[in-house]
Amino acid sequence: MSKKVAIIGSGVSSLASAVMLKEAGIDFVIYEKESQLGGKIKTEYINNFTIEAGPDSYLPEKFWSVQLIKKVGLEEEMLCSNDEHKGTFIYSNGKLHPLPEGVMLMVPTMIMPLLKSSLISWPGKIRMGLELFIPPKKDDSDESLAQFVTRRLGRECLEKIAEPLVAGIHTSNPDNMSVKATFPRFIEMEKKYGSLIKGMVQAMKNKPAPQQNAKKMTYFMSLKKGMEQLVEACKKFIGEDRIITNKQVVSITKDNAKFIIKTNDNFEDDYDYIIAGTPSYTTADIIKGFDPDLAKLLSRIEWSSSATISLAYKRDDINVDLKGFGFIVPKIENRRINACTWSSIKWSYRSPDDHILIRSFVGGGHHEELVNEGDEKLVDIVREELRDIVGIKAQPVLSKVYRWYNGMPKYTVGHLERIQEIDNYLKKHPGLYLIGCSYKGIGIGDCVKSGFDVASKIINNL
Repeated sequence: MSKKVAIIGSGVSSLASAVMLKEAGIDFVIYEKESQLGGKIKTEYINNFTIEAGPDSYLPEKFWSVQLIKKVGLEEEMLCSNDEHKGTFIYSNGKLHPLPEGVMLMVPTMIMPLLKSSLISWPGKIRMGLELFIPPKKDDSDESLAQFVTRRLGRECLEKIAEPLVAGIHTSNPDNMSVKATFPRFIEMEKKYGSLIKGMVQAMKNKPAPQQNAKKMTYFMSLKKGMEQLVEACKKFIGEDRIITNKQVVSITKDNAKFIIKTNDNFEDDYDYIIAGTPSYTTADIIKGFDPDLAKLLSRIEWSSSATISLAYKRDDINVDLKGFGFIVPKIENRRINACTWSSIKWSYRSPDDHILIRSFVGGGHHEELVNEGDEKLVDIVREELRDIVGIKAQPVLSKVYRWYNGMPKYTVGHLERIQEIDNYLKKHPGLYLIGCSYKGIGIGDCVKSGFDVASKIINNL
């Protein structure tokens, strides 16, 4: 008799698992409580605007996302960012300053652009340069990203570069964010080269040359019709007969080697393998009946809430120069938005030519309480901030607000130890697998990898 697999949730991790299981000819079913698949990947098409509610891109460097895109036949739909406009600006002391050229994720790799930068004070620049002479940390204990950056590059680098860049990616606070869990590469560089600057320069030298005839890639990539194109292609590849929407799994119990799933309408079925692609707090709720200790461990992972607010303007109404791909705002500036992307400048196919689409971010690392404000209030807040920071006074022709309550896990100090503990507990329940952004990486690429890894294990077992 063939073995049965249940996948709970339909975020990109779950879809990646399902695509791989389908390729291997293994029987599975996806349970999704919403009417739509895709979790946080959601794109809306309104009046010729392509508006992203969640992530607007993936990093091809994390090649698993590209593998998934190819598997479901979307290679020709991959979209490069418009790098002729490339650049990040940082708001500091009432002005937008370009992030100095050669700063890679907060680590400076070129001297002149840093020296000429108006963003960092002279003492701050000298302190960043001294990173080359600071000895590596002696022990292996975890520390917060704030401690790590301050120790190596100084306080000003933390406040003006690291914090806003990281808040944009992780929507959490560097003061309690685990550097081991979020930036393990930095730990390796410190150990191997004794300096992040030396390590980053070496990494750039060692970067493989682009292969001839290889598809052109930019640092960030998207899809022509938005990220939901990936969800739709996965759905088509998997087959709708394997997907049950509007059905919430409320509990899992165990009967010998079988897992019994119960849904909100009292439907029950048993499975040999369970892949839980739900957030850690949802998974904790579902499994607490048969392993309260594991549920308690999962509940210790903290989460943050954020909102994205997209505004569309007539191009003629914007009489200021929108430079780069957008800007980020350090927490110390005490503004009410964290970041802003000029979506239709960064990406083609996002708005009609005579309009501009802008997306702002609220909540996450700071002012999380704003996520609870009504749509109108959030739009007003963003408009006020855009007026003060960039000088945009125009009336938008369209606005769209999306809230993500408990949408992003915080990898706080000690996260890897917690994950190790969870992995040890899971050994007691062969056949139960946990995937997704709660555990080992929050980006689309990491999530896809977690889905692929678990599908491979099941395929090998069978």
